[in-house]
Amino acid sequence: MDWLHQIVQKSPEVALFLSLAIGYLIGQINFGKFQLGGVGGSLLAAVVISQVGVQIDNGVKSVMFAVFIYAVGYDSGPQFFNSLNRRTLREIAMAVFLAATALVTVIVCARLFGLNKGLAAGLAGGALTQSAIIGTAGDAIARLGLPAAETKALQSDVAIAYAVTYVFGSLGAIIVCVNILPKFMGQNLHDAALDAEKALAGTGGSGPGAGQTSTLPVLVGRAFRVLGGGGRTVAQIETAEQDMITIERIRRAGKPLEPRPDVMLEAGDIVLVVGRREVMVAAASQLGEEVGDTDGISLVMQRRQGVFTRRGMNHTTIAAVRASVDRELRHGVYIHEIRRVDRPLPVLPETELEHGDVITFFGSPQDTRRAVDAAGYELPYTNKTDFIYMGVGIVVGLLIGLVVVNLGGIPLTLGSGGGCLLAGLVFGWMRGKHPMYGVMPPAASQLLKDFGLAAFVAVVGINSGLQAVVTVKESGLTIFLLGVFVTLFPLLLTMLFGRYVLRYDNAALLAGALTGSRSANPAFGAVLDKAASGVPTVPFAITYALANVLLTLLGPLVVGLL
Repeated sequence: MDWLHQIVQKSPEVALFLSLAIGYLIGQINFGKFQLGGVGGSLLAAVVISQVGVQIDNGVKSVMFAVFIYAVGYDSGPQFFNSLNRRTLREIAMAVFLAATALVTVIVCARLFGLNKGLAAGLAGGALTQSAIIGTAGDAIARLGLPAAETKALQSDVAIAYAVTYVFGSLGAIIVCVNILPKFMGQNLHDAALDAEKALAGTGGSGPGAGQTSTLPVLVGRAFRVLGGGGRTVAQIETAEQDMITIERIRRAGKPLEPRPDVMLEAGDIVLVVGRREVMVAAASQLGEEVGDTDGISLVMQRRQGVFTRRGMNHTTIAAVRASVDRELRHGVYIHEIRRVDRPLPVLPETELEHGDVITFFGSPQDTRRAVDAAGYELPYTNKTDFIYMGVGIVVGLLIGLVVVNLGGIPLTLGSGGGCLLAGLVFGWMRGKHPMYGVMPPAASQLLKDFGLAAFVAVVGINSGLQAVVTVKESGLTIFLLGVFVTLFPLLLTMLFGRYVLRYDNAALLAGALTGSRSANPAFGAVLDKAASGVPTVPFAITYALANVLLTLLGPLVVGLL
């Protein structure tokens, strides 16, 4: 392995990307019904690769995690702030319960196995993957007034126990939240996330995902041959169906005819009709027989997004808007979708429009242009990320993470992760309110989340793997096995608490709340990967912020109680 050692010494980034490649390959392997996933696989691969002797600057880990957690918050900001209500008391209770059970578990294990203050605090930090405990426990030990040599030895024990238990602390949380929890709940994470999206959207079904399309689209186009004597004008046909269908083209004797409102249809005319599917089905028998050979009558339609800012119409229902504008203005225009702060609204007559809503209009290019101009202004499509907005957001998050509040001599801070998550939530919410700014296409956001998390986990495994293996050989397996217990027991107990006491009935929401309560970032990334949805982020964001404070307090509490 000398050749590999020489390569990674000259280029440590080789170890990082090799860990990702091997890790995601391992993560795809099925062991019965168990699949480790790319995040867990990357962690294991990194630990193995670390044995050749390689270190990666911790700054890389910090940058990758900052990018990952900011993108997570950015995508979930609108949904997070819309979900802040009395129901979030469940998330608060879960975070407090896990911190309390973790403290009791560590204290009991330390007393039963005779661990000193340093080993016990390091056990808490590694098994709960809360790195801040190293700092708070070390500060608490320094304030005990012990001889310098004893203080140094105890602080060293904190680092040793942390290194031994940290790897399984990360892996164990992934196993519980991604594999055990869905089986316990009897729900696939992806299916559970779809159910939660359906409930949050307040609709009877969830929309198609990436690469999917509905077999029953809301808006359709169909061609008919007029039968009998015709006898009705274009305007009469359209108004008979409350303008829910529009005659866009007419061919008479093979020649195009302008579909003016006063044009009288004749037998044999081929007409192209566009409109809402349910109205089209009801009107089909009155239009004539449907034809497949349209003889070039087809028309290219367009979806165009507009930001609703029309003066004097804030908090006006769709029905009232339709009634207040003349028929010529709204002719041939249909509302395909409405989103408010990046959340879909039902397209119903009684739905109230608010300034800032993004309306997707459907119709011919000239009709949708007219509708957008009347509604407010067009939201241009772009696949370029607004790096000004993103850069400022991450800087704000990092600055928040530097803020430390001393409470009773205990330093409390959100850290860079909590700060970037908070900034991402706020900046994502502001983007939803003002959609002209802060563009981050879904594909770009997904890349930041996937690569940021995978690289973060790989650096953790590379930098801690060698020390953990060496320490296990020197100190035996006692601390490691205790770490396994401290990792799993509070998680499983809190999972039961969440299911039966707090009444979580959706696996995706419970997984998000549980990973946040444990501040388990790799596990959270794996949950997002399996769910293929941002739904778990809502409970995660609340419990994660609390866990960063509550679990950090465990360091001085363990030192003080032993």
